[in-house]
Amino acid sequence: MAIAKSGSGGFDGNFSPIIYSKQAQIALRRSAVTNAITHNSYFGEIANQGDTVRIQKEPDVTVNPLQRHSSITAQRLEDSDFSLTIDQANYFAFKMDDIEEQFANVDFTSLAADRAAYKMADAMDTDVLSYLSGHTTAGAFIATSTGDAQHGTVLTDPSVEGEYLSANHLDAKAFGNLTISTTASVGDSIPLAPRLPGATALSATTVSPLTVLARMARKMDQANVESRGRWVVLDPVFIEMLKDEDSRLLNGDFGGAGLQNGLVLNNVHGFRVYVSNALPVKDTAGGASKSGTSAQSDDYGVIVAGQDDAVASAEQINKVENYRDPDSFADIVRGMHLYGRKILRPEALLTARYNTA
Repeated sequence: MAIAKSGSGGFDGNFSPIIYSKQAQIALRRSAVTNAITHNSYFGEIANQGDTVRIQKEPDVTVNPLQRHSSITAQRLEDSDFSLTIDQANYFAFKMDDIEEQFANVDFTSLAADRAAYKMADAMDTDVLSYLSGHTTAGAFIATSTGDAQHGTVLTDPSVEGEYLSANHLDAKAFGNLTISTTASVGDSIPLAPRLPGATALSATTVSPLTVLARMARKMDQANVESRGRWVVLDPVFIEMLKDEDSRLLNGDFGGAGLQNGLVLNNVHGFRVYVSNALPVKDTAGGASKSGTSAQSDDYGVIVAGQDDAVASAEQINKVENYRDPDSFADIVRGMHLYGRKILRPEALLTARYNTA
């Protein structure tokens, strides 16, 4: 039989009568949560990168005291809007040689296209979770805004960090039971440990996972954030500590048909609970798993909570093309993914930096 050696890249080795399994090994995939936690009805007509979806703001109405025999003044409604810009784009491109396609025992083109679609969804998930948490993927605060910010004085108001409310970044200073809260610096992570059964007082060195979630719920209540549609995205380390604190919280949800898209619990302190490996993390020596009860900002994980209307997202796979490679006997498949994201209600987004204790 003829033997065709592959060039650089592609499949290595010779075609031979060795029998290969027709079942390809599928790479492990992590769940994407973006579409489950963002408002995605503002798709509009998205055709190209740079397209803009205009979103109308709810008009503000003033309520005045009413007195008998007094005239009333009708308020003139002010209309305003802001933009969700399709300013993010990713692409994939691969080629399948005619000889490789002829002798391949599985449909590698379909497998590669499926993998590409997953990788682009995962890239969007990582980017959106970073954006809505106000942190870069490396765990630093984002101090800039994307498009129209929801604050009039983003760069001069000390209560604002980029598009995010600084007071909604929870850290070690936010919990008065910690003895380190008075000496901690802004951004120092919360030392976290489960509050085990039988505890009669709050720890002075750690905070429990449920206490963090309760604080997030309280701050949303104080900001008049609607209770319906609240969610929180946690990493596996935080989830493990929730199980240690009270395993009954999660036992009923694991292993069932309802475990989809990262959703692990329908209600804890009013939040739908999602788990994701795409959350921002600062990792110099262990990330969130690095233990310690002192104030530190070297290693921590970031969790984020919000409400369904807090962030808008819009996406579209704009182009998928198949064409002949002019330099070889191969088909090239390429695709482009366009999307945008916008914080609509910054008061409905909260994050917490934490590490294990």
